[in-house]
Amino acid sequence: MTFVNIPCNEFVDVLSSKAAVPGGGGACALVGAVGAALGAMVGNLTTGKQKYAGVEADINELLRKTQAIQKELLRLIDEDAVVFEPLSKAYAIPKDDPMREQVMEDALRIACTVPMDIMRLCARMIELHDGFAQKGSALALSDAGVGVTFCKAALQGASLNVYINTQSMKDDNYARSIEAEADAILGKYCIMADDIFNFVTDKLRNKE
Repeated sequence: MTFVNIPCNEFVDVLSSKAAVPGGGGACALVGAVGAALGAMVGNLTTGKQKYAGVEADINELLRKTQAIQKELLRLIDEDAVVFEPLSKAYAIPKDDPMREQVMEDALRIACTVPMDIMRLCARMIELHDGFAQKGSALALSDAGVGVTFCKAALQGASLNVYINTQSMKDDNYARSIEAEADAILGKYCIMADDIFNFVTDKLRNKE
């Protein structure tokens, strides 16, 4: 089953059910894609306006990058379900099976791939939101703020799906290396997202 093409109400219904997928990972990918779409909306409301002719080339480049990220995040909604399947099967292996530990370890590594990709993509999108907030149409400034907030939420949510898998890994060196990258992304881009949000808030609340 593909989740990316079903109506929003059906996605939410399945998400709220006992079904193993979609779960938090797919939800994070969707939220990130919506955050990216809001950035694209700011860009599309900016291009073609005489007032912003001086930044149109910059906005078009932001749009090009944003559309690629949005497309990839949507793909990861379904991909998250795919990478969870081996882990789901691994948990069902009897604990006395001598192959269980290795199968589980491999499945945990696979399960980390999509949430890490979501984190990387959301980090890139947060950088792009800075451009939309700084150069985009003032009429859509609030949408840049909403978009970066969504990307931060998706970034943080995806990190939890990384950590829940690394904590079960037997290979501590591998687990720590994955966690170190996740920690670094969180440390840098949550601050950046907050700075952009505060920039937008200040602009909206302080009339010039």
